Amino acid sequence: MARKIGWEDQLGRRLKLRDLHVFSTVVQRGSMAKAAAHLGVSQPAVSEVIADLEHALGAPLLDRSPRGVELTTYGHALLKRTHAAFDELKQGIRDIEFLTDPTAGEVTIGCTDSVAAAVLAPVFQQFFQKYPKVVLNLHRLVTATLDLPELRERSVDVVLGRVLMPLVQQDDDLNVEILLDDRLVVSAGTQSRWARRRTIDLAELVDEPWILTPPTGRAHALMVEAFRARDLDMPKVCLTTYSLHLRALMVATGPFITALPAFTVRLDAGRMSLKALPVDLPVRSWPVAIVTLKNRTLSPVTQLFIDHVRDFTTALVAQADSETQSA
Repeated sequence: MARKIGWEDQLGRRLKLRDLHVFSTVVQRGSMAKAAAHLGVSQPAVSEVIADLEHALGAPLLDRSPRGVELTTYGHALLKRTHAAFDELKQGIRDIEFLTDPTAGEVTIGCTDSVAAAVLAPVFQQFFQKYPKVVLNLHRLVTATLDLPELRERSVDVVLGRVLMPLVQQDDDLNVEILLDDRLVVSAGTQSRWARRRTIDLAELVDEPWILTPPTGRAHALMVEAFRARDLDMPKVCLTTYSLHLRALMVATGPFITALPAFTVRLDAGRMSLKALPVDLPVRSWPVAIVTLKNRTLSPVTQLFIDHVRDFTTALVAQADSETQSA
C-alpha cells in the first residue's frame, strides 16, 4: 500500500513537469529504450527519472519485463492526472492567446464522416467568415458510440458525432448535448429510375444492388431492422464501406441504393446528385450531438466554435420544421 505523501516537503520540490513528460512518453512508447530514443537522451537517464518518481510517490508506476513496460494501478492514476495537468497548461496558453486576440486560436474537433459531410462544410464556411484567424483541426472518428478515447485522452477538444441514446445516460464523465434528431433515409442518384417514383415499397428494393456501412455500423443495423420488420430478406449488399463520400459517388453515378442520414441528403443532395426515396422506414432517432469532457476547462475559442455549431444547427432544424409544415 502506498504511503501518505506530503506535498510541501516532498512532491512540491521534487515533482517536475519534465519528469511527467518523460513518464508519459515511456507509457506511450512502451519501453524505456524507445522513450529515450524519442526524447534524445540515454536510457539510464529515463530509468533514473522513473525511479525518482516512484521513490517520491512511494508506489511502483510501471511493471518492467523483457517486452517493455505496463502501467500499474498507481501508474494509471498518475497518467490520467498527467494528461489533465498538461491539458490545463495548454488551455491556459490558449486563454492568453485569446486575451491577446479574441478572434484567433486553435480548436481540434473529432468528427464522424457522416456528420462532417453533412454539417461541417457550411459550419466551417460561416465560422471562418467571422473568425478568419482561427485554425480548426479535424480529427476523423470511425465510431459513432460514446467510447471516445480521443476526447478522454484530450487529443481533441470537442466531438461532433451521431450517438446511441442509451449510452448518453451511462457516461458520467461526458457532457452530451443533442443538436438535432436525425434519421435514416433510403437514397438513390437523381438519375436513378427510382428517383421519379412518388411511393416505393421497401419490398421493391430487395433485388437492387445496395451499398451500406459494414455490419458493425449503425446504418447497417437500422436497415437490418427495417427489412426484418417487413419480414423481408436482406438485399444483396455489393459494397460495404464507412466512406460516405464513396457511397454517395457510387450511388450518384450508378444503379445503386444506399441508406444515409436525412440531413446529409438534405444539405448535400444537389452537390452529390442524391435524392431521398419515398420509402417508409421505421422511425428511429439517430441524434447528432456535441460532446465534451466534464470538469475540463475549454478555451474561449473552443467555446466560440461550440456556440457557432449550436446556432447553426438550431437554424437548420427550424428551417426543416418550417418546410415540413408547409409541404
